[in-house]
Amino acid sequence: MNSSLNSSESNSASNPQQTNDQAIAAQNLSADAGSIDNSLNWQRLQPIPPPSEPMQYRAIGLVRGRYIASEDQFTQGTLLTEDETPVSAVLLGRIISLLKNHIDLAQEHLWVVYPRTGQKEDNLHLQIVGVWEPEKLTQQPIQSPETLVQEVVDDYFSVRGEVIFQSTAEGHFVVKIKQISRTPVEKPKYFKLKILGDLETKAVGQFWDLQVERKAETLVLAKGEVVATLPPTKPKLKKQSYNAPSSGTKRNITPPQPVRKTSVAPPIKQPGRSPTPKPIKRQNPPL
Repeated sequence: MNSSLNSSESNSASNPQQTNDQAIAAQNLSADAGSIDNSLNWQRLQPIPPPSEPMQYRAIGLVRGRYIASEDQFTQGTLLTEDETPVSAVLLGRIISLLKNHIDLAQEHLWVVYPRTGQKEDNLHLQIVGVWEPEKLTQQPIQSPETLVQEVVDDYFSVRGEVIFQSTAEGHFVVKIKQISRTPVEKPKYFKLKILGDLETKAVGQFWDLQVERKAETLVLAKGEVVATLPPTKPKLKKQSYNAPSSGTKRNITPPQPVRKTSVAPPIKQPGRSPTPKPIKRQNPPL
């Protein structure tokens, strides 16, 4: 053990330049590790992180306002935005306990939300999943406050999905967003978002990355970029009835009329009888 220690000391003494290079390399390595940690921390601190893959479906946004719970249920209420627009909202997941224990609902906050639009009515509905206050709710130091200000924008939404309908005349289109299945057996669910704006191209059947803004109770397109063209879905085959004709022409075939069965038996013919002979009148004998 002493010999190894002595040999290391002799090597370091005989090669001072190598020792300095190793020290510099160690400092650079620690600096790189620190920058990687800061980068990871910064990604975790972003309210809307970059997409994890090119074809990632999502719809997420930021809305500043004050949450007002309903009298009947705390998880359902209204989000009163900065422009005094009441938007229907619900609370999801761990945000419920966070609001009850750490958030002052009398003040405005920047909420992380999932947007929804009704099928019959186009009014906006928000699902609140988080609140964006890293200086209060995290113990990690923010390394780039100036970048933080640039990244966080009120009433901004990131929508990524398939365009399934568009109307240039009415000035809107519909995006379908698939949700991740909880189990491999479960079929993926999806929902639709109606967005106002013009994509300026035939976009049906394409996957788009959209930047959307909230205007009152509607979602309005700010910028969009096509990501890929999706393969067409196979049409579902209609079941054909057993008596339907195979060709495209219809045939006028009158079905046979059902025969009504009667429970009364037909009368049985009796065999014929010979007529009854008439009595013969006897004559009186002569006297």
